[in-house]
Amino acid sequence: MKGLYLVEPLVAFYSFASFLVYPLIQQYVYRRLWQELTNTTYPVSDNTSRCDPSNTSSHHEEVQKAASLFSLYTELFSMIPSLAVTLILVAYSDQRGRKITIILPLIGSLFYALSFLAVSFFELDLYLLIVSTFISALFGGSGTFLGGCFSYIADLCEDGQQKTLRMAGVDMVIGLLSGVASLSTGYFLQAAGFNWPFFTSALFQCFNLLYAVFILEETLQRPPDDPLDGSPRRTAMRQLACGVYQLFAGASRRRNILLVLLLLLFSSFSFANMGGLSMITLYELNQPLCWTEILIGYGSALSTTVFLTSFVGVTVFSRCGVPDLVIILMGILSVMAGMTLVAFAKTTLMMFLVRLPMLLAIMPFPVLRSMMSKIVSKNEQGVWGCWEWKKVKKPRRRRPSSLERKVSLGTRTTILPSPETGGLEWEDWKPCVGFECYRKMDKH
Repeated sequence: MKGLYLVEPLVAFYSFASFLVYPLIQQYVYRRLWQELTNTTYPVSDNTSRCDPSNTSSHHEEVQKAASLFSLYTELFSMIPSLAVTLILVAYSDQRGRKITIILPLIGSLFYALSFLAVSFFELDLYLLIVSTFISALFGGSGTFLGGCFSYIADLCEDGQQKTLRMAGVDMVIGLLSGVASLSTGYFLQAAGFNWPFFTSALFQCFNLLYAVFILEETLQRPPDDPLDGSPRRTAMRQLACGVYQLFAGASRRRNILLVLLLLLFSSFSFANMGGLSMITLYELNQPLCWTEILIGYGSALSTTVFLTSFVGVTVFSRCGVPDLVIILMGILSVMAGMTLVAFAKTTLMMFLVRLPMLLAIMPFPVLRSMMSKIVSKNEQGVWGCWEWKKVKKPRRRRPSSLERKVSLGTRTTILPSPETGGLEWEDWKPCVGFECYRKMDKH
């Protein structure tokens, strides 16, 4: 049977399956810890009963502290191995094909969903989820999968307009199905409990894996191995290591210090921003809000609007000539204001309104990448592709490598490049949201 060159079904089912589970993970952990620490049944029918001030046996702070530590351990055991595996896979896929960056993350996602289903159904030890998170991260993360899909499309489309239209369709599929899944999680949980959402997610991931293995065709032909040059994997990793070394070896001390400072600023802001957002669900579950699963679903869906508003903010401020440092400062202040108001939000209405000050929270990411790109020489942009792109003025068109397209997704941060000030036309470097960036990258 002849295969297909369509990754759109993969992206659609992956987005729905992933966002069907993500809002439920912290809720499940919170409920299990509630039962273990309080020796009482979690009040599913009426969440406000556990927040009754007269209930002296409640241990809200103890449960919230344990859930926060559990979330921290989970993130650490997933982020670090996932990023390392992503670097290896994207270097390997340039020589051995794109499907490996699609199939392996699907295996990890399927294992992740089945692990949650097993722990939920058989009521196994809760900390087995941390082990399953680490094992699934060894297969790559969502950044590896989505980056592989966009590299797959870039390999197929030679015409720029066709590539733009097809990637725009994939972009639309991601936004539509992730939003639908986030909105439906609360109703699904209320009607069927945790087991059925986890089973549904695992079913979609299993279908995805079968499609990727047996139906999806490979876009790159595997080159013959050169016995004199060592194994292809060793060659790819050697090229990656040499590129990272050259990034710092041939520059002045002042430039390296500036680059390290920008990297530290980017990393610390990313840690504070994404880490703070992950704690919002725990705050919504606890006093004084005591949100139900339906309200949490609506809040998660509303939080996705920050990517659109940050795109508008970067666009407007860049056109008005606002300095980069001012844009970064506005984004940092946006996060600070939003997180501060979250701490004082005591009602449901206020908790929804605190999303307003955070509408510009993603703006520092593109500007910091742009600043780092400006201090890196043009012949180092291939290694630096995980942070930013810079146009190289050559008459020959060059297809970007998968490393340049995909590594930045491993940080789980949406990329919004801002226009370069030295030599690029505005139409080539309009700020972009999410995977729109890859369409602009593929032009050069």
